[in-house]
Amino acid sequence: MALMDIRVYGDPVLEKKTESVKTVDDDIRKLVADMYETMKAAPGIGLAAPQVGVSKRLCLVDLSAGSDPDRLLVLVNPEIISEEGYQKAEEGCLSFPGIFGHVERPMRVKVRYTDLDGGTQEVEGDELLARALCHEIDHLEGVVFINRMSPLKRRLVMKAIRKLRREGQWEHRPGEGSEERA
Repeated sequence: MALMDIRVYGDPVLEKKTESVKTVDDDIRKLVADMYETMKAAPGIGLAAPQVGVSKRLCLVDLSAGSDPDRLLVLVNPEIISEEGYQKAEEGCLSFPGIFGHVERPMRVKVRYTDLDGGTQEVEGDELLARALCHEIDHLEGVVFINRMSPLKRRLVMKAIRKLRREGQWEHRPGEGSEERA
């Protein structure tokens, strides 16, 4: 297993809709293993394939941030099939190191996906799990969390990112930082 570079905002792969995974094979399983190690090292509670430069419809969610491997959800070709309610809370993202903002999401979601054995599964989540599932599935659609912020907050975030770029600080590698981000 290998740590992968996490792409930061500005990399075009983050705003491109991903391709469906045609077959769950050993290459996909290796990608999942590498993504899991990368997510744990970051540390984070979610990671989508585009965040490591792979434009495939695949994401991981683990609310334990790697402390309990049994809680890892590996979602291949996920789709939200129902949602209800709403919540607004602060989010962060491994592709936006140090950037946080309030985002509105559904309170509850049901997601259908393919597992690593090629079977169809469904997961229901509420509160933080619903938020993490929506955040990661957004990545697969080429939507980053700042797109869900108010226009004013988004402008402030972009201003902060431009400043970090000028200062040469807009770069992130796995294992840096101590915040948990989805």
